[in-house]
Amino acid sequence: MDLEDLEPRNMSRPPKDLSRWNIEDLEMYIQAMTAEIDRARAEIDRKRGVASAADALFKT
Repeated sequence: MDLEDLEPRNMSRPPKDLSRWNIEDLEMYIQAMTAEIDRARAEIDRKRGVASAADALFKT
């Protein structure tokens, strides 16, 4: 077993210090984060669809 196996997979990161960012960078950051949220939601929907299909297949 590697020591890496014992470390948490989803380590939270401290929030970024946004106080020094200019308005344009903040707007671009929001756009990038919104795109990432949309991507995560699409993956959740995909996984729910797979789970629903599996449930339907194995229901008696």
